[in-house]
Amino acid sequence: MTLMTTDLESLRLVHRGKVRETYEVDDRHLLLVATDRLSAFDVVFDQPIPDKGAVLTRLSAWWFAELASLGRSHFVSADASDLPEEARTPEMASRSMLVRRAERVDAECVVRGYLAGSGWAEYGRTGEVCGHPLPPGLREAERLPEPIFTPSTKAEVGHDENISRDQLADMVGADLARQLEERSIALYLEGARRAEAVGLILADTKFEFGWIDGELAVIDEVLTPDSSRFWDAEPYAPGSSPQSFDKQFVRDFVAATGWNKEPPAPTLPDDVIRGTRDRYVAAYERLTGRSWKASA
Repeated sequence: MTLMTTDLESLRLVHRGKVRETYEVDDRHLLLVATDRLSAFDVVFDQPIPDKGAVLTRLSAWWFAELASLGRSHFVSADASDLPEEARTPEMASRSMLVRRAERVDAECVVRGYLAGSGWAEYGRTGEVCGHPLPPGLREAERLPEPIFTPSTKAEVGHDENISRDQLADMVGADLARQLEERSIALYLEGARRAEAVGLILADTKFEFGWIDGELAVIDEVLTPDSSRFWDAEPYAPGSSPQSFDKQFVRDFVAATGWNKEPPAPTLPDDVIRGTRDRYVAAYERLTGRSWKASA
C-alpha cells in the first residue's frame, strides 16, 4: 500500500513539505509522517514510490539510535505504542515518528567525502567546491583528501543555494557555524565508517539542526537515501557517476527524456518506480542488517 498524503483529523497539520507532513501532538512534540511522494529537481511527481516513506522513517529511527552518542537529536520514538492513537494503524505507524519540537537553524549542513553532483560541476568550473580549494586533476566520484563542509541555504520554495562557510557564519554567527560544521563532520565520519563496514560508500549527505531546550540537536531525517548519496563499494571506480541507492535512478530517467525540470513531472514507467523502490529497500537492508520483509 502507498500513501501520497495524510489526514489525521485529531491532530493539527503544521506543515506539508515535498515528502513529509508534520502534525502537532502537544506543546513539546510533533509527529513526522513520511509519505511515498517523490521529489526530484524540486518537483513532486504524481506517482508514489511504494514503501519509500516507511524506509525513510525506519532508517532515520535506526540512525538516531545508533548516533546518539554524538549529540542530541529530536527523535523520541517510532514505536507504534508511543504514537498518537490515530497514527497507530499499520499503514501510519510504519512511516510516523514522534519528535521533540525544535527551533530550526535555517541552513542545510552538507558534508562531501567524494566529488559528485553539484560539487563535481562546480569543481569543473572553478577548481573549488563551496570555497574549498581542491587539488587539480580530480576525477568525478573521486574520494576527497578529507571530508569538506559545504552548507547551503534552506529554501521552502525552489532550490537551495550553496554558500561558503564564511557566508554561513554571517547568517547564523561564527560560533554556531563552527558547531554545525563540527557536528556535521562527526556524524558523516561515523556514518561513512558504518556504511563502509557493509560495503557501501557514503559519498555525501546533509543534516539539519535545531535548538531544543538551548541545546543544538539533529532534526528531520538522517543518513537516508533521500538525504544522502550511497554507492556500492564493490563496483566503485572514480571517473564516472556510480549507481546510487537513491532517486538518482529517477533523475537519470527524466533527464534522458529532455524534461525541462518544470511542473508537471513526466510519467514514470513501472520499471523505474519498481527500481527506485528496490534501491531504497536495499539501502535499508544493507545498512541495518535487517530484512525489510521482516521489518514491514
